[in-house]
Amino acid sequence: GAVTMTSVKDALKKLQETLEDDKKVEELEDVRLCMVPWQMPLITKMDPSLGTLKKCKHLRLSSNQIDRIGSLAGMESLEILSLARNQLKKIENLDSVAGTLKQLWISYNNIVALNGIEKLQNLEVLYMSNNKVHDIKEIERLQSLPKLTELLFHGNAFHSRFLSEGGDEKEYRFEIMKRLPNLKILDGVHIEDEERAEAQSRS
Repeated sequence: GAVTMTSVKDALKKLQETLEDDKKVEELEDVRLCMVPWQMPLITKMDPSLGTLKKCKHLRLSSNQIDRIGSLAGMESLEILSLARNQLKKIENLDSVAGTLKQLWISYNNIVALNGIEKLQNLEVLYMSNNKVHDIKEIERLQSLPKLTELLFHGNAFHSRFLSEGGDEKEYRFEIMKRLPNLKILDGVHIEDEERAEAQSRS
């Protein structure tokens, strides 16, 4: 059967139908609009109806067919945005949540560059493994994020190319660490002091 598409607006309406009578979608702190049994249609666009989710702290839109980040204006409580496994090509339209957003989960997309991320001054966690970033210099854009302590980055074109050109996993970690000395966790593994010191001594 062909996969049907839906809008955020309709998905929110459907979600409302599954809630108990006294609960409102607008009151939820955790909103999941991804592949769940009652919602097989895939969302292709983020529309302004997301702005009604004033209380939402964690918005889950993973495993859809969204090709660009739409406006999140009005989502004044948003701390975690999950858009993994979509068709995103770039990071954009996050200005309105820059004050509150702490975690951005965008692994398994088609993102080539990190411009647009500099605005997220409160970002602590960035999951963006398995994208299309091929230039290590893109990592330097993350230097402007003072609170970033966790990065998931393996599986990008840069990572694969680095390994295929004879580099090893340890060298790859050093390359990122010397650019981002404040990281505490890289690709799910805690950075030990010795590892950090060795990375710095190579710069």
